[in-house]
Amino acid sequence: MTSPFATRTGKSNDEIELGTDFAPKFDEKGLIACIVTDSDSGDVVMFAYMNAESLQLTLETKEAHYWSRSRQELWHKGATSGNVQDVIELRTDCDQDAIWIMVRTRGATANCHQGYKSCFYRSAELKNGAPHLTFKEDKPLFDPKDVYK
Repeated sequence: MTSPFATRTGKSNDEIELGTDFAPKFDEKGLIACIVTDSDSGDVVMFAYMNAESLQLTLETKEAHYWSRSRQELWHKGATSGNVQDVIELRTDCDQDAIWIMVRTRGATANCHQGYKSCFYRSAELKNGAPHLTFKEDKPLFDPKDVYK
């Protein structure tokens, strides 16, 4: 697949950081980090990676697509669960090595494969001097065993 994105080769930092050419900086594995927030609440709902194809599909369809590192495949968020992420806005950071998308989630509005609204449903703290996780969401919005058979 030929990349539709601008090349970074030969460009100065100012051209990349202050210009209008979208020239994402993918890592050595062809991936770029993507943080996802709920467009209404501003809450962080997940973190994932994109490759050039998933980033292009996200721009074209206005639905979130990612690269699954564990399955080594393109992943259309919500294709199985019905919790499709409609992209309200897509941004890149100053040096274009990270993506931020603001989404509105359809379906049960769960963004995590464990059924929670956010993948960040636990907080870490010290309890009696040892690291401990505490649930911050009451319960999953769906049962993953029913959805991902």
